[in-house]
Amino acid sequence: MELMQLEMFVAVVEEGSVNKAGSRVFRTPPAVSAALRKLEEEIGTPLLDRSQRLEYELTEAGEVLYKYAVRVLGLLREATSAAMEIGKVRAGELRIGASESSRLYLLPKVLLGFRKHFPDTKIEIICQHRDALLTQIKHQRLEIALLSLSPDDPDLETRLIVRDELVLITSTTHHLSARRSVQIAELGQERLILESTSSRLREIIVETFAQCQTPLRISVENAPVELLKNMVALGIGVGFVPLMCVAEEVARGELKMIRIEQFHADLPLWLVRRRTEHSEATKVFTALTEQLFQNLISAEGHSNEGRAKP
Repeated sequence: MELMQLEMFVAVVEEGSVNKAGSRVFRTPPAVSAALRKLEEEIGTPLLDRSQRLEYELTEAGEVLYKYAVRVLGLLREATSAAMEIGKVRAGELRIGASESSRLYLLPKVLLGFRKHFPDTKIEIICQHRDALLTQIKHQRLEIALLSLSPDDPDLETRLIVRDELVLITSTTHHLSARRSVQIAELGQERLILESTSSRLREIIVETFAQCQTPLRISVENAPVELLKNMVALGIGVGFVPLMCVAEEVARGELKMIRIEQFHADLPLWLVRRRTEHSEATKVFTALTEQLFQNLISAEGHSNEGRAKP
């Protein structure tokens, strides 16, 4: 049994087809099929149920081998990465998964400090849905992810970096702009600009308006954060954003921030990584992220509850 056979087998399982698996491991589909047949001959039993033409299902033996193969390949990548870092064979790389908010407002500040420690490290930033980022971490394609929800997985270590809050933003000339706080019932006639329909922020807003029996008057939806802020500044409507996304514009007097009395739910930001030995780059990035928010919290007078989950 060869490592390349295991890599091809895992690729077929995860990609769902020989063609896609071939592209992933840089082999032709016939080469992948031949490797699978040889692997099954060595083991002495089928690993994939091929009764469905367009879909492969794992057999019982295939399920067992897949779990072990993922672990073996993961350990190989860890060993290679650790050896390269110790030996200074290459500058290395750090792959980070992030949501839109953390990618825009957190990462630039963290990476500025990170570059002082690792000036030659290649950094790759992936912005995807939470489940996709978690899958990539577990399969060791990412070192770190910054997520709004903490995964319940014993193989992953999570650190609560900060608890942000959701605030209402308006233009400086809006009739509510002089207020320090408002209630949801007062917003029933306001034109709302909202983020993605699949975001956690959207869920909080919809649930809160429903609980307060207040209609949602959506003017624009699926607006990225930066577009949302620009439209609010122009007076097209009002919007809801995490506080960290708008602090600079409020300080410059470009937007007004108003707290909502009924928004009791906070917005946690979690740093997620595998529960294994980490590279120095991963450790430094984690420490810088935690330190950045400690400084921000001290400056803004918020309380931080960040800690590692046991």
